[in-house]
Amino acid sequence: MSSDALEAVQSYSHQGEESSPSLSQSEPQINAVQDLIAGGIAGSASVVVGHPFDTYKVLLQTSSSSATTPNTSFSKSSILKLYKGMGAPLTSAMVVNALIFSSYGESSRLWDDLFYADEGVHHLQKDVPNHEHKHEHSANEPPDHSSVSKSFVCGSFAGAIQALVICPTEHVKCRLQVQSTSSITNYKGPLDAVSQIFENGGLRGLYRGFACTAWREVPAFGLYFAAYDSIKETVVSNLEKVLDKSDDGGGSTIHTWAASCIAGGISGALTWASIYPFDVIKTKIQTLPLDTPIEKRRISHIYKSIIQEHGWKFFFRGLNVTLLRAFPVNAIIFPVYEFTLEKLSENQIDC
Repeated sequence: MSSDALEAVQSYSHQGEESSPSLSQSEPQINAVQDLIAGGIAGSASVVVGHPFDTYKVLLQTSSSSATTPNTSFSKSSILKLYKGMGAPLTSAMVVNALIFSSYGESSRLWDDLFYADEGVHHLQKDVPNHEHKHEHSANEPPDHSSVSKSFVCGSFAGAIQALVICPTEHVKCRLQVQSTSSITNYKGPLDAVSQIFENGGLRGLYRGFACTAWREVPAFGLYFAAYDSIKETVVSNLEKVLDKSDDGGGSTIHTWAASCIAGGISGALTWASIYPFDVIKTKIQTLPLDTPIEKRRISHIYKSIIQEHGWKFFFRGLNVTLLRAFPVNAIIFPVYEFTLEKLSENQIDC
């Protein structure tokens, strides 16, 4: 998920807070452009790592066979076919991360303005992307339930914004992925697919499956952010007990990054497991022929047809591959993001 890049901001902010008693002196000054660059690179890295798993998942979801593996022609083909359709999500990674940073950050500030205005400070602004606010929450303290609620609500808002961006790109991606196993080539590439889809149904055609995408993204982002915060605090607390802290705070940095990877992987896998049936339905909708009547593209119709033809277990087809993909994708984005920010800051690249 591209929301993961935003969470890395939290872990990077924590490093400055844990390594020095003076936050204003130790915390790196990060600007919005540096956030954008680091988020884009990390998001691109996650796409490269996760796309082969995603292609395999889509082929399982769209297969009419009862087998749990794609057809023989695909299994014997080159590994490069697993990267079919990667252009669309890869090129949208920068835009997606920019929207996630801004929407989650703004909703976080609005939350604090509404619920903590009397305190005079935004003491829960640990997750604001621009690093303007600090927090005083210790990993050894019990989780702040208001912070978890904030993470869920603001994450859900970010998910709604995310759905607006990724729906057309996933539509194109799914069609190209399914085409990779067919002897008939309907699309020459992402641009040709966009052209044909738009010619057939206009902008609404590109956004086919948006309702189901929103049902997937909104609760998924809310759950992801809330789960990540809770899991990371627990992991950090446990790592502090088993790892020695160096005098210069290096140990703190190491276990904070390790906690980010572990928490990201676990929360990503949990999130996908909880909303996976919506992803199956979305894939079915977005890979139907372009001239399919609207009544046969409704969520309720797809749900009933899957139950009648394949049974309820079909809603979890490809889940094992998705969970296998979710952990490394959600984990790798954190160290990549933090490393990029560190290098940008060290070289004083203000962009």
